[in-house]
Amino acid sequence: MKTLLLMLVLVCLGLSACSGIALPGMPGTATPSKPLPTEAGTSTPASAPATPTPGPTTLRLWLPPQFDPSQDNPANRLLQEQLDAFVAQHPGVRIEVRSKALDGPGGLLDALSAANAAAPLALPDLILLPRAHLETAALKGLLTPFDGLSTSLNDGDWYDYARELAQLQDSTFGLPLAGDGQVMLYRPAEVVDPPKDWAGMLASTNPLIFPAADKQALFTLQQYLATGAPVQDADGRPILDPAVLTRVLDYFAQASTAGTMPFWLTQFTTADQAWEAYTGNSGNQIAAPISRYLQDLPGDSLAAPLPTENGEAFTLVDGWVWALSNPQPDRHELSIALAEFLTSGDFLAKWSATAGFLPPRRSALSGWSDLSLRSLVRSIVESAHISPPADVLTVISPAFQQATIEVLKQESDPQTAAQQALELLQSPDSTP
Repeated sequence: MKTLLLMLVLVCLGLSACSGIALPGMPGTATPSKPLPTEAGTSTPASAPATPTPGPTTLRLWLPPQFDPSQDNPANRLLQEQLDAFVAQHPGVRIEVRSKALDGPGGLLDALSAANAAAPLALPDLILLPRAHLETAALKGLLTPFDGLSTSLNDGDWYDYARELAQLQDSTFGLPLAGDGQVMLYRPAEVVDPPKDWAGMLASTNPLIFPAADKQALFTLQQYLATGAPVQDADGRPILDPAVLTRVLDYFAQASTAGTMPFWLTQFTTADQAWEAYTGNSGNQIAAPISRYLQDLPGDSLAAPLPTENGEAFTLVDGWVWALSNPQPDRHELSIALAEFLTSGDFLAKWSATAGFLPPRRSALSGWSDLSLRSLVRSIVESAHISPPADVLTVISPAFQQATIEVLKQESDPQTAAQQALELLQSPDSTP
């Protein structure tokens, strides 16, 4: 009998070892799989992995140095205060600002292209661009349209020129922050009644300074566009009306003879050179950006729209736009909220007056305290038109520049210079 019991025990031990079944009370056996009762008589659940605490959301802004909020000047301090106010209203959000040169290696567009290709996680959420750079970035696919993401630009508070700045090929690519336009500055002590049209300009005894050799030919372009003549056909290709250009160049030729547009203007290739001539009293009238006036408010000068053929104001403007530069959809809502916050009428009323730029909103201009400046700027923004597309200017500008120089130097008559400009436009090498 004892032998039989011993054999049964040995058989059970062998079966448990083969099947992995743990016998209670045996040393080295596995822990029972049944949960242990708690004091309340319930089972203790298995511990869940710890959930990491989410960190702050970082919005990245890229902008040119002149707008850098870390710079200690009144306008940039206002921008920093607005950024701080946004963060205060959005707990868990921080804003990282980087200042980059507008052009060249490492500049805004160069860095944006590089980040898109190699480091998408380093892309800025918003980028501040002038119109020409906005066009380039949008056509390269570096920007996300605001279409379907924001209805802010539908607000009737925006000036027409501001909408033009932000739109390209029926899409909206940002929200405008500021504008700048070509106007005439003059010394009222010498120019009692600033001329409004070509006839008045020709009757003046004061030279009108402008960079006649400017590569963009902005002054000539403004005079041409003010007549209503086109620079694009129905398909968007560059064109010009030789009869209208002849009229503009004839005006230049008469002004050159009268001394109002002397030949030495052809020495100036930049606005800075022309400004130096004005401040050096080489003349008492100058075509210059209105920001020159609004930012310095020189005590001896006033500003007015540039004279045109018929005397109706026409202002050629450029401007700066906050664009959406990060393609990740989950970042768009907060990024657009920031862009709208930075372009609100209340903020722009303070910032545009302090920074010395044209406001893009009517409510912003209404907030300017200086009534005389408000009246001047209203006349400018209501006659403002943006420049033609950059690819069109690439073709048009060299033709206008060459014609302007030849006429002011009296190396060519207006009709011949206009015909040569048309031929240059139509040459195969002029295709953008």
